[in-house]
Amino acid sequence: MQMTDETLMARKAWLGLLAKAPASDLQALWRASGLAPAHSVLRAPEIGAVMVRGRAGAVGAAFNLGEMSVTRASVRLSDGVVGHGYVQGRSKDHALQAALIDALMQTDAAGQVETALLVPLREASARRKAARAAKAAATKVDFFTLVRGED
Repeated sequence: MQMTDETLMARKAWLGLLAKAPASDLQALWRASGLAPAHSVLRAPEIGAVMVRGRAGAVGAAFNLGEMSVTRASVRLSDGVVGHGYVQGRSKDHALQAALIDALMQTDAAGQVETALLVPLREASARRKAARAAKAAATKVDFFTLVRGED
């Protein structure tokens, strides 16, 4: 199956959302959705590490910041659609659910999955981002200069 640029961008967005979502939030939404697709596990959830690279001040040469734990899984639905899940941390259930959701988003069930899972996850992410921004704004210091009259 050939994916268009638009489809690839959409898939990248939902995979990123699933990877960053708290495992407990995803678990609760998954249970509430009632989705239980027939599937086979291609790659059982496995824990590994990736090297995280950074740049001082977001500029300059990249350097190795350190390692981060990740968990990955791959599934195949009964109709042959394959889904992958990569998540930060060591939650095997989170990775498996992300893989199942990725696969379902490539089927006719995408609308149901979007409504039941992705929309609430996006809203929760926006609330967390707004709360962080408000907390940071509360610590903002406004500096100003007074003219002392010396020329």
